[in-house]
Amino acid sequence: MKNNLELHKPVLLAEVLKIIKDNGCEKKSYLDATFGRGGHALEINSLFKGLKIIAVDQDIEAIEYGKKLFTDKIAQNEIIFIHSNFSGLTEQRDKIKNFIGKDGVSLILADLGVSSPQLDDAERGFSFYKDGPLDMRMDSSSQLTASEIINEWSEEELISLFITKGEVRRPQKVVNKIVERRKEKKFSTTDDLSYLIESTLGWRKKGQHPATHFFLALRLEVNQELEVVENSLEDLLNLLEPGGLLLVISFHSLEDRIVKYKFKELAETKGNILTKKVIQATWDEKKKNKRARSAKLRVFERRDNVR
Repeated sequence: MKNNLELHKPVLLAEVLKIIKDNGCEKKSYLDATFGRGGHALEINSLFKGLKIIAVDQDIEAIEYGKKLFTDKIAQNEIIFIHSNFSGLTEQRDKIKNFIGKDGVSLILADLGVSSPQLDDAERGFSFYKDGPLDMRMDSSSQLTASEIINEWSEEELISLFITKGEVRRPQKVVNKIVERRKEKKFSTTDDLSYLIESTLGWRKKGQHPATHFFLALRLEVNQELEVVENSLEDLLNLLEPGGLLLVISFHSLEDRIVKYKFKELAETKGNILTKKVIQATWDEKKKNKRARSAKLRVFERRDNVR
């Protein structure tokens, strides 16, 4: 268990545990909307005896890993696994209620974005530092890939994508090079694309690869990550029992902005925002874990009885 946590350190773990402990109430059930390698789930499980866990992930590798990690809880019927994006949980509502009871879930955590194991696996195509197929699908059964976007989308569509989801101010130069290059040879690997971007733009910002925001835009589009967050937060709240907590960890400004304003909207009818000021990692954690540098945590407490 400890070795696993050292390899895949969950972001903002201390802050998540503090919020749960400060809330004071005994938690009977926990829904991990982005299970990953189970780092948060392991620690949260240690806080409450007999905690029932619903582990959700669209990556089948994460589900299979979780089944090996929680063999004891499987034997005790204290955990179920759902292979799904958390936007599909409304379809699993009856299954969840049958497992935990009619009152609703006590605690939900959504740790957004790509997991460290996905980034580390070159075959998944997320990283510009490791050569692999230009894929970027979190769910390998889905259809759209980054390769299809780069090779098939029009110049105008690519420019719009990189501006809106990558927040690239002037992507035209790179897009021109992409369109020119793909006429001769299709892009098939992450190195194909990252090298073209690097050679086109050069290193403008120390410590940040020039392909960073372009790869981010592709990943967000392939997995529809922003749309999922926008459309699913209220559905997650509706799974909570009165007094239940929804914790959301985001990793870039577009995600955090959606969570911030969606929470404000939902606070009018659904409950209270417990984080008036967003929670970020300590300087020490940021030094030890690069992924924590941009992490932001927001927390919502449900207070109505609507079902």
